[in-house]
Amino acid sequence: MAPPRAAAYMAASTLLAMTQGFGMNLVAANIPQLQGPFGATTAEATWLMAAYMAPNASLSLALIKIRNQYGLRPFAELGIAVFLLVSVAHIFITDLHSALVLRFFAGIAAAPLSSLGFLYMLEAFSPARKLTIGISLALTNIGLAAPLTRFISPALIDLGGVRALLHFELALAMLSFAAIYLLPLTPPPRVKVIEKIDIVSYLFIAVGFGAGAVVLVLGRQYWWLEARWIGELLIVMIGALTIAAVIELNRERPLIDLRWLLSREMLHFAAVLVLFRLMLAEQTAVAGNFFQITGLQNDQLTGLYGMVALATAAGGLLCAAILKPGREPGIHMAALLLIGIGAFLDSRATNLTRPEQMYLSQAMIAAGGSLFLPPAIASGFTLALRKGPQYILSFIVVFLVTQSLGGLAGSALFGSFITLREKFHSNILAEAMTLADPLVSGRVAQLSAAYGHTITDPAVLKAEGVALLGQQVTREANVLAHNDAFLVIALLAVGAATALAIHMLYILIREAGARSSGPAAVEG
Repeated sequence: MAPPRAAAYMAASTLLAMTQGFGMNLVAANIPQLQGPFGATTAEATWLMAAYMAPNASLSLALIKIRNQYGLRPFAELGIAVFLLVSVAHIFITDLHSALVLRFFAGIAAAPLSSLGFLYMLEAFSPARKLTIGISLALTNIGLAAPLTRFISPALIDLGGVRALLHFELALAMLSFAAIYLLPLTPPPRVKVIEKIDIVSYLFIAVGFGAGAVVLVLGRQYWWLEARWIGELLIVMIGALTIAAVIELNRERPLIDLRWLLSREMLHFAAVLVLFRLMLAEQTAVAGNFFQITGLQNDQLTGLYGMVALATAAGGLLCAAILKPGREPGIHMAALLLIGIGAFLDSRATNLTRPEQMYLSQAMIAAGGSLFLPPAIASGFTLALRKGPQYILSFIVVFLVTQSLGGLAGSALFGSFITLREKFHSNILAEAMTLADPLVSGRVAQLSAAYGHTITDPAVLKAEGVALLGQQVTREANVLAHNDAFLVIALLAVGAATALAIHMLYILIREAGARSSGPAAVEG
């Protein structure tokens, strides 16, 4: 492909990735801003995320077979046309219930865009570079979507409120629509791969993944053991996935090869990806939530997210330049050390910490994330290709589950961890607070003095001071809880780096032993 045409395909890939990523992160980045127009609480607005992720978590699995059987061109054209229609419909929503329905269909319509973003980037490169430069740049585009969404959202809201966000999403959809028609992908040969039992199996998988996505998004909002429907959804998830597994294990040509997925190599690969998603929750969930509890708004965090976007792009470009077969362990070691050091630096935050103090640490984590994923995906893809083309779909399942549901699980796990640790630290701090302590009593008097001109009753004035002190204690407990989460993530990264170093050392010793025993065997 000529360089100008290759650049056009790379630009189209970036556009498609941004379109899909902006739609996916639109709600997560602007929940407080969406509450007012829809008259919703935080928990009710979070349902918009759940509605989007419920179908999106599994749909790419079905789309792979649909694309193989009916052709890439019809798949791309229909997918972007549906997404464009849903984006247009978003402009006319006026209430939360309509928004929930549209976000559900937006999750369905956006699923093809992630696949198309990958395919357009790979189209621009020769086969030798698809699993090095191509996959690095494609994954970098995906990583850029979240920080860029948070970077541009405040400016859009200033221009036209929530409507401006919807108009921007529509504009991206229209540009993507034009790009797909102007730049066709190379069509692979069509193969009849869909069987009737595939539909049955996929429906159970979709129900299971969808129920799991809803639980992971909303479990922390309604709390895991408080809402009855959370337990009911977990039962539905387990039952649906169990039925799907029984169907797949008794098929000659399964939709997903569960026996291969449960092999040692694939379990190790899945564990690596899950661990990676848990560590990246430091940036996507913990750090953002930390600044929210300190009272900062999105428009005060644009500098931080701009730095994260730049570091993500730099890490992706570096990975594209150095990624070659055999270098994966070294790249992973560098990525884990960057994430571990960055999280450790964040673990020393106070209530006076501002985004500028986290530029370096968050840039390190973003660069580490861009370095980590491409080598892992490239090695997993190579492993699937060695087994045969029919194993590609099973590999895609592992990738989707660890990235979509794994990302939600990371946010849910550390969000719940922070809630529990905040209660722990609040109890510890509250035990030390007694009005008999001169320092505490002086602090109460200092805080209540601001209301001395408007409140004349001494008892009410003192109660106001105690309430203000309680708010400060809660804030400090939240800061300590977030520091605990940062430290746990740092320990996870250091533990993973240590395990990787031991594994690399074991391989070196084994290879040295094989080389030394070779000549001896020949002499014998």
